[in-house]
Amino acid sequence: MALEKFTYDNKLAKSFAVVTILWGVVGFLVGLIAAFAILWPGVSLELPYLTFGRLRPLHTNAAIFAFVGNAIFTGVYYSLPRLLKTKLFSKTLGWIHFWGWQLIIVLAAITLLAGITTGKEYAELEWPIDILIAGIWVVFGWNMIGTILRRRTEHIYVAIWFYLATFVTVTVLHVVNSFELPISLIKSYPIYAGVQDALVQWWYGHNAVAFFLTTPILGLMYYFVPKAANRPVYSYKLSIIHFWALIFIYIWAGPHHLLYSSIPDWAQALGVVFSIALIAPSWGGMINGLLTLRGAWDKVRQDPVLKMFVVGITAYGMSTFEGPMLSLKSVNAISHFTDWTIAHVHIGTLGWNGMMTFGMLYWLFPRFYKVKLYSTSMANAHFWLATLGMLFFAIPLYFAGFTQALMWKQFTAEGYLKYTNFLETYTQIRPMHMLRALGGIMYLTGAVLMVINLIKTAQAGKFQRFEEDQATAREIKDHHKETWHRKLERKPVILTIWALIAILIGGVVEFLPMFLIKSNIPTISSVKPYTPLELEGRDIYIREGCYNCHSQMIRPFRSEVERYGEYSKAGENVYDHPFQWGSRRTGPDLAREGVKSGKIYKPDSWHYEHFVNPQKTNIQSIMPPYPWLADDDMDLESIPKKIRAMQMLGVPYPEGYDEQAIADLKQQAAKIAGGLRQAGIEVEDQKEIIALIAYMQRLGTDITEGSGMANK
Repeated sequence: MALEKFTYDNKLAKSFAVVTILWGVVGFLVGLIAAFAILWPGVSLELPYLTFGRLRPLHTNAAIFAFVGNAIFTGVYYSLPRLLKTKLFSKTLGWIHFWGWQLIIVLAAITLLAGITTGKEYAELEWPIDILIAGIWVVFGWNMIGTILRRRTEHIYVAIWFYLATFVTVTVLHVVNSFELPISLIKSYPIYAGVQDALVQWWYGHNAVAFFLTTPILGLMYYFVPKAANRPVYSYKLSIIHFWALIFIYIWAGPHHLLYSSIPDWAQALGVVFSIALIAPSWGGMINGLLTLRGAWDKVRQDPVLKMFVVGITAYGMSTFEGPMLSLKSVNAISHFTDWTIAHVHIGTLGWNGMMTFGMLYWLFPRFYKVKLYSTSMANAHFWLATLGMLFFAIPLYFAGFTQALMWKQFTAEGYLKYTNFLETYTQIRPMHMLRALGGIMYLTGAVLMVINLIKTAQAGKFQRFEEDQATAREIKDHHKETWHRKLERKPVILTIWALIAILIGGVVEFLPMFLIKSNIPTISSVKPYTPLELEGRDIYIREGCYNCHSQMIRPFRSEVERYGEYSKAGENVYDHPFQWGSRRTGPDLAREGVKSGKIYKPDSWHYEHFVNPQKTNIQSIMPPYPWLADDDMDLESIPKKIRAMQMLGVPYPEGYDEQAIADLKQQAAKIAGGLRQAGIEVEDQKEIIALIAYMQRLGTDITEGSGMANK
């Protein structure tokens, strides 16, 4: 057959590569500032948008969706046309995707720093941005599938399998987790509550890691590693097993984030079993990637691109071994809520995502500009700074995690908790946090070297926007001797449908019992809805990102019950939209903060001082001050809307209560403010700090410790 000539357009891929570099530096810098904010709370300068509670979600969103997200799109838009021997389906859709995604990132940065958040990890963005994300993601998928359907190749390559699985799964994850009831342009409540919300959120949160930070990067691995090494993928059969086993098993593992929590034991057990099973396909992928380099190790020692790929794939293997180990209940009892989890996450992000992205960028830029890389020495320096920075970041946090867990659980010979003051833990791990910050500085420095190197590379050459290629048109052949999977590779739509079915099975099995069987979430008669003032205080708590440092989930361990009070019950959270169980304890658990017995009770005056000047209540506190809470007024106009929204979500406020809510709020606020004035603290009734104090004093008071009966 005659050869058909066609042209690849590199401009879109190059544009995504440029913003990948930009947002990477921004994300690393914000993370470094957040690390300093834990060490020195004065870093916040008493400004709302510089507190750790607001910086942390900005950092995670910048790292995940800005840095890694744009890296994924860079690789997909470069590799997809070449793998399919055709031009991109639509340049217009490609540019809508590019500018739409950058708009999402900018809106995320603005809203998160402003405290506009849903309070759900990795899904903090409010409903208008969620809708925009869904639309832009569909544009990406539309363009990708359109390109696949107009291909000249007969079969689609393994990298494209992972791209397709990423598209369909992220679509499902985002849509299911983003069901919200808006009350304004910048405020909504998730339709799920308590246990249901926790299960949906960590089904999303875990699989956002799986299908946004893992499967698309695996697709890039299957394309760029063979290209850089000039060798074929080690095993076609192993790639088939890797793909199908990974996408089927991964979706089940979310509950391992909620071990020893209030979700049912059967859901926890499912999470553990499938997490352990994940080791096999994950390591199959690692082996396939590393053995692709067989016979090319001399080249690996000389080529910084391949060195970065090797460290990235190795970090993937280590992270996917550690993750299942952390899902064992005996290990999770130690690791959960500690810095061990933070170390684990960053081995994946800095090692797997970061190094694979750096290697891809170093490989692409000389090809974009038809010139040799400006400086191999600088690239090697970046490699060592990134590798050592990752280790300096993670290893101290492993020690910090062990230290935290052991100190939290240690008892004296007489049977009392040895370390009763939570801050005693932090004084021990502060040096480890300093080393973590040093690792962050090294990693950021390496990224800056990359920026200089790639700019110099671009300046030395000339951007080649168009590249010509040729291939024969796709023709129908006799396929009766093909294996089942080779047949499937000729039918990308059917392959995509099967991938969708594979990921839906786990979600359906986990969700339906939680939503259809009422006994899975037992109720507690004494648990009542929040008062309007407490509801407003809870929203302020979420706005300030307090959930980033404090958990509200007491696990059924003797050490936690002794320290915090009665362990948490599923029925306590039935009116919590969203749930606030947390995932890390930089500060103590707050689930029983308002209980007046069984622990040291803190009066309203203590909470006031703690919010305005935490170091006044404890000189060692690392919490930043929140003086604006004592200056800013509550948004009283929104209270009726919030009550009506809660009623729509099933919270049993009396009919017509929205008309009475503001009066009740003012009455409760006057009582708290009056008590503060009697204690010598001058504060007006309508200030936000009054609502936050009300919420703090409500926590845990619906049940009496040890009885499960009403406290009222």
